[in-house]
Amino acid sequence: MRAPIFTILFALLAGCIALALMWSGVWVAVALVSILLAVALVDATQNRHAILRNFPLLGRFRYLFEMIRPEIQQYFVEADTDGVPFNRERRSVVYQRAKSVMDTLPFGTQMDVYAPGYEWISHSFMAKYPAHEVPRVLIGGDTCKQPYSSSLLNISAMSYGSLSANAVESLNLGAKLGGFAHNTGEGGASPFHLNPGGDVIWQLGTGYFGCRTSDGKFDPEKFKQAAKHPSIKMIEIKISQGAKPGHGGILPAAKVTEEISSIRGVPMGADVLSPPTHNTWRTPSELLQWIEDLRRLSDGKPIGFKFCVGRPEEFMALCMAMRASGRHPDFIVVDGGEGGTGAAPLEFSNSVGMPLNEGLVFVHNCLVGFALREKIKIVASGKVITGFDMVTRLALGADLCYSARAMMMAIGCIQARRCNANDCPAGVATQKKSLMQGLNVADKAPRVESYHMETIQSLLELVGAAGLQAPSEITPHHIMRRVQGTEVLSYFDLYPFIERGALISDPVPEAYEDAWRRASRNQFESSFDTLF
Repeated sequence: MRAPIFTILFALLAGCIALALMWSGVWVAVALVSILLAVALVDATQNRHAILRNFPLLGRFRYLFEMIRPEIQQYFVEADTDGVPFNRERRSVVYQRAKSVMDTLPFGTQMDVYAPGYEWISHSFMAKYPAHEVPRVLIGGDTCKQPYSSSLLNISAMSYGSLSANAVESLNLGAKLGGFAHNTGEGGASPFHLNPGGDVIWQLGTGYFGCRTSDGKFDPEKFKQAAKHPSIKMIEIKISQGAKPGHGGILPAAKVTEEISSIRGVPMGADVLSPPTHNTWRTPSELLQWIEDLRRLSDGKPIGFKFCVGRPEEFMALCMAMRASGRHPDFIVVDGGEGGTGAAPLEFSNSVGMPLNEGLVFVHNCLVGFALREKIKIVASGKVITGFDMVTRLALGADLCYSARAMMMAIGCIQARRCNANDCPAGVATQKKSLMQGLNVADKAPRVESYHMETIQSLLELVGAAGLQAPSEITPHHIMRRVQGTEVLSYFDLYPFIERGALISDPVPEAYEDAWRRASRNQFESSFDTLF
């Protein structure tokens, strides 16, 4: 868009000068066009705003609309799947924290506190100052030669291909500056994930990109060589994704460049459609054996898997296999059905997969009920934006969180909803060099660091307000929700929580009895009755 703008402006300037030579009154137009040309040149050469760099002069209309949006915001509120509006305040807090500007709000609470669904954390008479030392979570401490000390908030899975090279580099450099981890997404560990030096979680999807054979099978030797990279701290198997569970990943053909084709090992000119399921394992015992193999091949790095809860009996069957074999993953990422993506069929995006809160409680309860919880860390993934979002996930059983959309906003995403069309105006979700050049890595990486730091600080302040010393002390009793009218319940009252070992003793809790019975009769493709 830059070239057409300058072509038009230069043409106007030349025409106005020619007319001015004949009619003196046209010099006003010459001055006006010269000013516009100067503004466009300034926009095109600055590095802080991708929209202005990509769309000189025209991009300024966006900032004009931002200035007046408090008056028109009621027409642009996007409702989340859980009914909570993803409104201007939630967007603004990301932009403000990323830019290290004031993120306080005037005029008090901006939400209807009497509306069903409103939530809050109960504060204490004995509130505390936020902890000076930011806590971290050790993953793989008992099973790994190279356990990883993780931040409480990390960058969720977003592939190179879905995002531009500049966007991926900005995220990874921000992770390096802030001391947290960056998930590669299923597109493989590209140079743009590895070269900046930030901690990397390498995600293995069903396409095995970066360690696949020519016919799409998993290649152990390629994996072993790639997993040696010092930036790769953990490996995450992607079983399913909350935005499209039960459906393989989608990279539109328009985004498949020669470089992406080489990194992923796929042909150009066609959509890259990952298979809906893995071909390396078909039963719980085979999955657990593969996890052991990956841990050995990676020389003892933590291995986990990501999934969106679907059929409860399947995860319960996996827990039974863990008990029977003594094998287990180091971490489990629970992705909510409300998770975001750049491309997904409508039906899968809106109508498949358990929402995050219910999924978290279920996974946490199963691990507690099978006496496995202390061995496995749980990561919550799905619309985590603020410190309060993190508090609610920790209260439901998570140890730490992933965030995707907030990290994208930190590097300039304006939610133009052009991710699948390859023409993201901010240069974030595109492979067009003319657009991605507007995203300046040196400017955006510190914004990722700043957003992360301030959100973690907000979490610690909430923990202190509740009278607690550390995020690990948050319980379901601390979070309250207005159910309807005057009825208010805590998370402890809203969600079922079970005792340790309840699923390996008799009787099994009633809420889990049906799934437990069906799980023990086999729910995966091959029979594994011998495990039990």
